[in-house]
Amino acid sequence: MAALPGPREPAGRLRSVIEQALVFSGATLAAVYTPDTTGSALALVESAGVPRSLYGLRDTYPADGDSPMAAARRERAPLWLTPDALDGCPPPDQSRAKDISVAALPLGDAAGHAGCLLAVTERPGGFGTGEQDVLVLLAAALGGTVPAPARDTCPGDHDDAGSFGLAMDSGRIDADARLLALFGMAPGDFDGRVETLLAQTVPEDLPTLMSVVEADHMAIGDRELDFRIQRPSGEPRWLRLRGQVVADADGRTRLLGTVTDTSDLRSGVTDVTRVQRLAAVLAGTSTVREASQAVAAGLRGPLNADRIALAELEGERLVVTVLDPPDPELWPGTWRTEWRSEWPDAPLRAMPTLSAAIRDGRPAILEAGTPLEPDVAEVGPGGLAVLPLPAGGRTAGLCLIGWDEPHAFGADERAFLTAAAGLAGQALTRVRASDAEHELVGTLQRSLLPRRLPDIPGGRAVARYLPTVAGLEVGGDWYDVIPLPDQHVALVIGDVQGHNAVAASLMGQMRTALRAYAIEGHSPDVVISHTNRLLVGMETDLFATCCYLDVDMESGSVLCVRAGHLPPVLRLPDGRVDTVDTAGGPPLGVVPDADFPMTELVLEPGTLVALTTDGLVESAGCDIDVGIAALGDALARSDPGHLGLVADALLDGANRNDDVALLLMRYDGTAVRPRRAGLTVRREPHAVRAARDFTGRTLDDWRPGTGTEGTGTNGSGTGGADTADTVLLVVTELVTNALLHTTGPVRLDLTLVRDRLRVAVGDASPRSPVKPVATPWESTGGRGLLMVEAVTAAWGTVPVSGGKQVWAEIVTGPARP
Repeated sequence: MAALPGPREPAGRLRSVIEQALVFSGATLAAVYTPDTTGSALALVESAGVPRSLYGLRDTYPADGDSPMAAARRERAPLWLTPDALDGCPPPDQSRAKDISVAALPLGDAAGHAGCLLAVTERPGGFGTGEQDVLVLLAAALGGTVPAPARDTCPGDHDDAGSFGLAMDSGRIDADARLLALFGMAPGDFDGRVETLLAQTVPEDLPTLMSVVEADHMAIGDRELDFRIQRPSGEPRWLRLRGQVVADADGRTRLLGTVTDTSDLRSGVTDVTRVQRLAAVLAGTSTVREASQAVAAGLRGPLNADRIALAELEGERLVVTVLDPPDPELWPGTWRTEWRSEWPDAPLRAMPTLSAAIRDGRPAILEAGTPLEPDVAEVGPGGLAVLPLPAGGRTAGLCLIGWDEPHAFGADERAFLTAAAGLAGQALTRVRASDAEHELVGTLQRSLLPRRLPDIPGGRAVARYLPTVAGLEVGGDWYDVIPLPDQHVALVIGDVQGHNAVAASLMGQMRTALRAYAIEGHSPDVVISHTNRLLVGMETDLFATCCYLDVDMESGSVLCVRAGHLPPVLRLPDGRVDTVDTAGGPPLGVVPDADFPMTELVLEPGTLVALTTDGLVESAGCDIDVGIAALGDALARSDPGHLGLVADALLDGANRNDDVALLLMRYDGTAVRPRRAGLTVRREPHAVRAARDFTGRTLDDWRPGTGTEGTGTNGSGTGGADTADTVLLVVTELVTNALLHTTGPVRLDLTLVRDRLRVAVGDASPRSPVKPVATPWESTGGRGLLMVEAVTAAWGTVPVSGGKQVWAEIVTGPARP
């Protein structure tokens, strides 16, 4: 049996023990009698179970009479009375109930007012041995703790529990006066129908209350239910029902139980108050994200939930608006998405549980162990609530609330969830219109930004962009990551003056122009100078700021150029932060022939580079120097191993009255350093032979694919004659073409990275070579590029500072570490 209740007020302890007598002994009625103040009578002080009127049980009996309670008190021994032994005894009245058994147990005399515990059962054979042991133990637990009754009062007047017996086949209910009083009825006004009482129940609690008549759910001791009835004042009254199903001698099933007022046990913050607070917070939201975060905050605390997710319904797909908590490691893989992103490969039809909830339009309460699809079950392994969010006759979205530990869903909780879902649906519908306009503006600007950042050899980059929420303005903040030849990467961030469509359009032009100049192979100062002259020539009244970093991912060396923009902020591997003191020029578009000096930096592996626009560090109430210092403090506390989380943390609480662009790059350094060799080819009769000899010596030194050093010459020691011959053929063709078809210097560069050898020949002509479509058989030339294409893994051409570079790659096999 369960442990006895701990120390508490005598009345509460008495009530708890009597209820345990009902649960663990199978009794239908339990009562305690003690001597009154005169000692001449035994008076009822507490009872629980079915109404006493069912058995004709009175409130007082003579202390020296022949009732079972008086006899057990005099003999100081328990009495176990079967139906035959009860014939002729005053209580209970056998004419009211047939075939009942009674137990009367003395309570002791430790406090000077000995009493008696009375238990009644309708089970054939009466109380068994185990049940008798339980009653003896409970009677001993009550010894000396039972209060004496008042002399001139009726015990029923102070009993806070009402009793009832419900015939489950007919729906007729026998309720005592206390139970009717809890429902606000006088005994003369009650018609004996259970529907009359159920009509006063709060509608949201009615389905749960009706479930108590299901016999499969009413095993002894497994049912305790809280529900609400509506008071005339409009405030709900909380009642607690305890009951059990018993079968009488005629085989009819009855529900016997008690109902107690528990309103005083609840905190002053009722569910009505929580709903009102949630409604007030939602009224102040203006975007879908704000409304979603308000719903998550308003539900997670009161429900003690472990996860809450909200998603908008857009066609046949769900779009995640908020995950609480935001840590992706706490969510199934399908849910690890960012703001306003669709579930990857998860249309609504792939989630039958969620699809059914939306189709039915009713909350789905799923207890622990319910078979569900994995991506839904992992949200709430201990219990899951799936709430459609209704609004204007349609479903605006879904809210999922999950618990890790097994969770019991009470009637009050269900009602709170239903009310909160309605508020959330209406709020999402209200803010969606204005949010859609902001989203359109944001989409316009995002379309001018990179869709994704490229993979960086020896590092990783992430970027974030937040549009302003001040009106429907579109800004000119931009960022870019540009892969360059020779393991170089350009990091760019900029800001065009103004917040309008002209600024956004100019931003797109600036980003495109700057990327084009960078890919042409110009140095950082030349790239910025060309972009400046281009903006000046557009004859616009707007100017732009920019910060450009050319990073060598092999060595960590950086060339930085600033044009009126914020300097980069570095988080060093040891956690220290350094705001780089770099030289800078004026904003772009102001001075046609402005100088833009370069500053050299060196990055250590593990360094985090942060580039941002002024919207993150400057506002009306915050000076830019203070903002940069705060940015540095936040970087110092961050973990560079999780760049996405670092970026989100830096944007938390950002000034939303201005656009914000943020670009982060962690420099790790390349694991394998390429081997490089180069030769400036002189225009002389033996130039091609000199290039071949240089290539042979280089291959002999590197010996690609052999794993050993070599000492031979002219390629004899390479990783195979075929590889050497292929490389020498490619060098011959590319150098010959450069010498024959261009003027100016010619440069040969060889690069070995693992098992790929790159041959690059640069010249001063910007014109790219043209591969012939067809070559006559009698022609003595024109087949060089066809041969290069045939023997290499890839080839191509790139512009380089007014000229070009023709390159080809040859696979050499496994390379020496």
